Amino acid sequence: MAIAYSKPENRLFLCGRNKERLYDVAAICKEQGAEVYTYLFDVTDAFAAQEAVLNAESVAPIDLLIANAGISGGVLGEAEGNAQTRQVLNTNIFGVANTVLPLLDRMRTRKSGQVAIISSIAGYRGLPSAPAYSASKACVKAWGEALRGWLKSENIKVNVVCPGFIKTPLTDVNVFRMPFLMQPEKAAKIIQKGLKKNKPIIAFPFPMAFGAWFMSAIPACIIHPLLRHLPKK
Repeated sequence: MAIAYSKPENRLFLCGRNKERLYDVAAICKEQGAEVYTYLFDVTDAFAAQEAVLNAESVAPIDLLIANAGISGGVLGEAEGNAQTRQVLNTNIFGVANTVLPLLDRMRTRKSGQVAIISSIAGYRGLPSAPAYSASKACVKAWGEALRGWLKSENIKVNVVCPGFIKTPLTDVNVFRMPFLMQPEKAAKIIQKGLKKNKPIIAFPFPMAFGAWFMSAIPACIIHPLLRHLPKK
């Protein structure tokens, strides 16, 4: 997403906890002409997140904030343990909230801005294969949908992004076949297009998005026995 938005007329504030990866991405963005600022911190640290967001705001008003905090649990088919469950929920829910909340009052004051919350197709229904992950993504999906309605009258756009499988370090460890696995460059273009159109939900690829929507409407007594056979993370 950072690289996709790297143009001479754009100013980027990039946040991450991995110094090497953050600086590598920043270098690519600068080569493409963007003005880039970097912030190194763990998004589960509410104070550090607030400090970074408000520092960026002091440089220039943030037009678009992309809250993309997300990790997954499970190790090669093993169930999520207690520690992993807490870590996934803390990162995927409060990491997103820690990113968004410091900016909301500023956007409401100036009556403008856009917030993109990255959820997942896994957030459409609780998945026995990844309980904490699907629960966390369902939480931020619902939060984003609610924020959109709440902030519409204040001219603030809120969009929820629900991707399927994208080839990243997060999915590289999966040992099962991932249907419709997508390259990150293609996913970034889809998200960009959806944000430009201010779509409420940007869910893709279509077959998986439709399947997830349909699955969420099936009665629990029918769908739960089927979901139990999904491969674990």
